Amino acid sequence: MVSQSVVIKNPTGLHLGPAGTLCKEAIQYKSLITFQFRDSTANAKSVLSVLGACVKSGDEIKLICEGVDEKEALEHLVAVIEGGLGE
Repeated sequence: MVSQSVVIKNPTGLHLGPAGTLCKEAIQYKSLITFQFRDSTANAKSVLSVLGACVKSGDEIKLICEGVDEKEALEHLVAVIEGGLGE
């Protein structure tokens, strides 16, 4: 298991567009990919789970990847989030 904290930098937070981008990228990996925000854990491969976390711009989440390609998944998803999730 590997994890890293990352700040959501895109202006609208994890609303539908960026949440879809995050899920699309996470689904490419075999590992279990979740993130913790406040007192909840969300499945990064589920748009509804990501939207339900209500993450806004400037919030910090802790990405957690567990599985055969966990290191690659974490590295890629951190880069996608830091790149603004397509916004």
